[in-house]
Amino acid sequence: MDFNRRYRRIGWVTGGFFGARHYMQNYLKQNPPISEEMLRSMMMQMGQRPSEKKLHQMLNSMKAASKNDNK
Repeated sequence: MDFNRRYRRIGWVTGGFFGARHYMQNYLKQNPPISEEMLRSMMMQMGQRPSEKKLHQMLNSMKAASKNDNK
């Protein structure tokens, strides 16, 4: 009886892992993180001329803000 339960639990854990992995891969395909090109086009739409320095500053500030949100 214990032998069967153990394998059933292992199956559920393995299935849960692969299910969560599949869900996250699909989520990232549908909602990709903001890239440098996306940020550049957003700045152009707002009427700003993006320099490389300004792009990197904004990307770094967004990364820092997301790290603070995750804590």
